[in-house]
Amino acid sequence: MKDKLLGLLEGFKQKKILVVGDVMLDVYLFGDVTRVSPEAPVQVVRVLKEAFIPGGAANVASNVASLGGQVFVAGVIGNDGAGVSLTNGMLKRRIDTHCIIQDASKPTTKKTRIMAQNQQLIRYDHEKDDYLSADVEKMLLDKITPLLKDIDAIIISDYAKGVITKNVLDSINKLTDAPIIVDPKPKHSAWYAGARLITPNIKEAQEMVAGENEIAKIGNALVGQLGADVLITMGERGMGLFQKNADYSEIPTKAKEVYDVSGAGDTVVATLALALTAGADLNSAALLANHAAGIVVGKIGTSSCSLDQLREEIEHAY
Repeated sequence: MKDKLLGLLEGFKQKKILVVGDVMLDVYLFGDVTRVSPEAPVQVVRVLKEAFIPGGAANVASNVASLGGQVFVAGVIGNDGAGVSLTNGMLKRRIDTHCIIQDASKPTTKKTRIMAQNQQLIRYDHEKDDYLSADVEKMLLDKITPLLKDIDAIIISDYAKGVITKNVLDSINKLTDAPIIVDPKPKHSAWYAGARLITPNIKEAQEMVAGENEIAKIGNALVGQLGADVLITMGERGMGLFQKNADYSEIPTKAKEVYDVSGAGDTVVATLALALTAGADLNSAALLANHAAGIVVGKIGTSSCSLDQLREEIEHAY
């Protein structure tokens, strides 16, 4: 198994992946807490460091790039400082941003987390989750369309912030035969029919199949509804893989210590897309994604998994 998985990693290099979805800026304020405010019964955080990291669909793209793929990201930012920071962060990570559209009517989605003693104290979000206007949607599709003939796989990174619409998905489906891997939101579940693979977490999967709690029934129902294979991420329980023509299989978690689950789903979907384009069967692709997720949850904050880290993890695991 080790040689098989290491061989697949070599196939990641320069695969062309298009990520379409909700890009956002993750801001981390790191500090310490030594006192309570005299103004109100709240902790006072003395900020020592700030970090500005591409998040959401941009973190998916960061993972593709760090794993050796050639990645293009299509999404929308606002006409604001957060959009500038996000674009600069993506460029530093070797992400092609020419399919990023600026929309002055929508602020760049920004999530700010305040951290102290390696704990998240609070998060506050700046966002406007209206769907794209017809004009902005057309601009986005006009940017995407020329890429589709050369793309090896497409990742739909749906955070329900307005970029993923039924028309965007239908248009992409009509224009390409490349496999589509979806990191979904339950409110849009009907739109994903016919994708190669859907990757909900357990909570999302339960919402997508109302009234069911048993993992096997949920996964099989989703396969039937969407005509796609389904990989359900289950936190410390690992992953459940459901395929149209195979029995259910469970993949135990590979995390050694879990510090922060932020962005773990982004790492999973990025690794799956690269593995499948490198020729992996779905079981092997899921194994690689599980190892990659185990690496990033051992880090604080939104982070990506590098090809070297994943190679080292495979060497040690087998």
